[in-house]
Amino acid sequence: MKRLLTLLLCLCSFVGFGAEPTKSGEKGEGFNPGEVILHHVADSHEWHWFSTDNGNFVTYLPIIAYQPGKGLSLFSSKHVAEGETYGNFKLEEEKLVTTDGSKVYDFSITKNVAALAMSSIVLLIVFASVAKSYNRRTGQAPSGLQNALEPFVLFIRDEVAKKSIGPKYERYMPYLLTLFFFIWFNNLLGLTPGAANLTGNIAVTAALAILTLIITLFSANKNYWGHIFAPPGVPWPLYIIMVPVELVGVIVKPFSLMVRLTANITAGHIIILSFISLIFIFKSAATSFLSVPFGLFISVLELLVAVLQAYIFTLLTAMYIGSAVEEHHHDEAHGGEDFGTAEQRAGGSNIAHLGHADVTAH
Repeated sequence: MKRLLTLLLCLCSFVGFGAEPTKSGEKGEGFNPGEVILHHVADSHEWHWFSTDNGNFVTYLPIIAYQPGKGLSLFSSKHVAEGETYGNFKLEEEKLVTTDGSKVYDFSITKNVAALAMSSIVLLIVFASVAKSYNRRTGQAPSGLQNALEPFVLFIRDEVAKKSIGPKYERYMPYLLTLFFFIWFNNLLGLTPGAANLTGNIAVTAALAILTLIITLFSANKNYWGHIFAPPGVPWPLYIIMVPVELVGVIVKPFSLMVRLTANITAGHIIILSFISLIFIFKSAATSFLSVPFGLFISVLELLVAVLQAYIFTLLTAMYIGSAVEEHHHDEAHGGEDFGTAEQRAGGSNIAHLGHADVTAH
């Protein structure tokens, strides 16, 4: 804990709070809804909280830049805000570049990186508390935070892991639970005013999808690879077509996870901001009687989408892992609990199809 506090204090020394004069009132400049919406859903080198007539309230984040031959540079993003130049650094559409065109590697603490660190700390604190409660109340009824989260843990175990993976589900439970709660918590945090669009960032969802791909491939048995490189029941001349198709399918599955989560979360934010923007586009308070209720409705709907997208990502991940670890003789009796065949496990509910249909529904 001391090391964590020391790290946070070091970061805070590079973070500045300021109220910069707003330029929205300049003559000839109108409201640009597209620019405003993209600014709120995209990553940035500063954390913009809100604006008033007196200025923008911003948290400036540390910029860490490395130039080959020149070394490391560390300074606040306040120095390059609003198109300013600091040394030979400047920001162009939130991309750090140099004025002389030389190569620069950006390792800055951006808004999404800061949000990721904060959400990770929140998750560690929450589940450390839950773990202590489990150890302290062994054999007793759950209470407090443990009681609130236990139904979700049991649901992921019984309805997702067991049915999709089978008897080997226990070794994958830590990953599945981490995946579910990480996505769900960050989806909810992204709905709070001034928050970062973390799970709507393609880099974050790509990292989650790559982790799923790695775990699936390293868990795969010879039966899984046999179905890819020697599809059963297919004449060998068709292997020329089927094998590449199967290999592409291995990559397409996690790619679909990445795109689905990013698109659904970002779309929700864009719709809400679009309704609010109508007030400024028509410059009439009467528009709020239409835009605010619709925006509120989408916000409430996003609470459902937040847990739904976490569930779908976790379910499809479990199904991909289940197909990789399934034994050839899957109809043999396993000791203890009867997990059924892969088709029965995956078909225990038709929610697998929901993963493809939810984009349209949303």
